[in-house]
Amino acid sequence: MKIFFDLHKIKKSYIAGGQTYDILKGIDLSINEGGFVAIMGPSGSGKSTLLNIIGCLDIATSGTYVLNQKDISLLDKRELATIRNKFIGFIFQNFNLINSLSVLQNVLLPAFYKGDEDINKAMKLLKSVGLEEKANFKPNELSGGQKQRVAIARSLINDPDILLADEPTGALDSKTGKEIMDIIVDLNQKQKKTIIMVTHDKNVASLAHKIINLKDGLIV
Repeated sequence: MKIFFDLHKIKKSYIAGGQTYDILKGIDLSINEGGFVAIMGPSGSGKSTLLNIIGCLDIATSGTYVLNQKDISLLDKRELATIRNKFIGFIFQNFNLINSLSVLQNVLLPAFYKGDEDINKAMKLLKSVGLEEKANFKPNELSGGQKQRVAIARSLINDPDILLADEPTGALDSKTGKEIMDIIVDLNQKQKKTIIMVTHDKNVASLAHKIINLKDGLIV
C-alpha cells in the first residue's frame, strides 16, 4: 500500500483576547491508502481540529500536509474546496442534514455543488443503507440511526477516497451504533475506503486498524 497522506510537524494555534492558544503542537502522522485509523483523546486534546485539517476544512498554522502526492499546505481556499469535493466524504455526530430538504436531496447535495447530480446513484446509495423507501421523507421524520445512514449515503455520493467520521455513533444507542459501525467497516473492507474516525468509545475504536491517542495537542 502506498502512503495516501502524510502530516509532518502539524501545528495549529488560535489567537483570542490577545493570547495565543496552541491546539496542535507538532503532529506527525502517515496513513496508508485503504487504512482505518481511530483518533482518541480527552476533550480539548485536538481531535476535531486534527480531523478538520485532514479534511481541508481548516488550515494548519505550520507544518506540511501531503495528500495523494499533493502538498495541501500550499493550496488556497478554492483549491481546498475542490480537494474536499473530489477526495473526501464527511460523517458527523449530529448528522448535519438540512431539514427543509428531502432525504434524497440531502444525499445529492455534495453532487449538486460538484455539478454532477445523479438521482439513480443517490437511490442506489440509499438502498445500500436500507433507506430507499425513505427517499422523499424529511430528516425530522427519521430516527437517529436512519439520519446517520442518510449521512453515510451523502458522504459517498461523489465516490470519495477518504471518509472522515467525527463521533459517528456518539448520538446513537449502542445497538444502532453497532449497525452504523458495521456499515463503516464494510466500506473499509469491501470498498477499500480510507477511514479516519474520531471517537471516545474504545469498543468503536477497536474496529480500526490503528488507534492514535491525542493528549494536549500531541500524539502520546
